[in-house]
Amino acid sequence: MEITLVRGDITEQQVDAVVNAANSSLLGGGGVDGAIHRKGGPEILDDCRKLRASKYGGGLPTGQAVATTAGRLPAAWVIHTVGPVYSATEDRSDLLASCYRESLRVADDLDVASVAFPAVSAGIYGWPVDDAARIAVGTVRSTPTKVSDALFVLFTRDAYDAFARAVEES
Repeated sequence: MEITLVRGDITEQQVDAVVNAANSSLLGGGGVDGAIHRKGGPEILDDCRKLRASKYGGGLPTGQAVATTAGRLPAAWVIHTVGPVYSATEDRSDLLASCYRESLRVADDLDVASVAFPAVSAGIYGWPVDDAARIAVGTVRSTPTKVSDALFVLFTRDAYDAFARAVEES
């Protein structure tokens, strides 16, 4: 698998699937989640509502992933995953790694070749970006998948630099 780093907006990526750092409600929020819902349009929210009505009435569990249409995004799919909130007293790194593994599993189910990932949990959920990058890159590299191109799309310079260090060290 080829790993590429991009500094920019995940909603503008020409890939088969975009991973959304969603909240468990699947109904939109801030950060990456809000940007994807705003740019992708109401089709994404409609699909999320259907998922909540059929399978995830209590919300999508942390570390899991599910796909919807991408609406008006240049991708075909949005893979929603719920990252863990960072805790300095509890090791939740397995849940963060699960977000990436489960997103790749869903991507394989969809038979897609290219996936764009954000820095899951490294924003409002407070995960230290260097640790989030190490977990993300290590998990994506070590997970068996049919995905051939993984992009990490980072909005800030600090996040980009952290992911560049993680790629270099992996």
